[in-house]
Amino acid sequence: MTEPTYLHASRVAYDTVAVDYAKLVPPLFEGDLYGRAMLSVFADLVRDSDLGPVADIGCGPGHVTAHLHSLGVRAFGIDLSPKMVAVARRTHLDLQFEEGSMTGLDLADGALGGIVAWYSTVHTPPEQLPVVFAEFHRVLAPGGHLLIGFKAGDKHRHLEHAYGHDLSLDVYWLPPDTVEELVSRTGLVVDARLIREPTESEKPRQGRQAYLLARKPAESSADPDSSPR
Repeated sequence: MTEPTYLHASRVAYDTVAVDYAKLVPPLFEGDLYGRAMLSVFADLVRDSDLGPVADIGCGPGHVTAHLHSLGVRAFGIDLSPKMVAVARRTHLDLQFEEGSMTGLDLADGALGGIVAWYSTVHTPPEQLPVVFAEFHRVLAPGGHLLIGFKAGDKHRHLEHAYGHDLSLDVYWLPPDTVEELVSRTGLVVDARLIREPTESEKPRQGRQAYLLARKPAESSADPDSSPR
């Protein structure tokens, strides 16, 4: 099967910037107080439910995976970019990182107690997000939780230079209502969302940021085997 163009572009771009991205982005994450607060809530939920490990999908250099680990979560990382995975493995020797695509995860149905997609869906064309969210639903255990971080807005931008390198990469800002609707269509239930204003360092290019927390019901209405006979 031919790989979608946007996946190929994302892999090439992040292979190109992996080393410099790992220097620049983790410090910004440390300053994201609201995002880390949502990760703390997520960590409490998945620890309490104890339904399986947590996948940090689109983990990049592994800083969010490591943060989850520091919160007592059994977390591992998956990323499309081999060079990002290599950086993550070198940086966090005690954690597991694997190559993989969020459109077709090499995981069994119901294998995960939780998923974090921390700004990793922002390069996915909106019409492809139902495929991604359906895959998240598939690999989550009933009662498992999903946390998504994304750029709130309604625009599309093509990048030709980022993190000190020439590249070709599309970025999508989406209305939180749209993301919530797409997540809900899979059968996941949205429990909370937070929208924050951009920090001074994020203005004017980044705009508002959003975090959405959802769960797969213990008896999922999206599962045809769960209907009464």
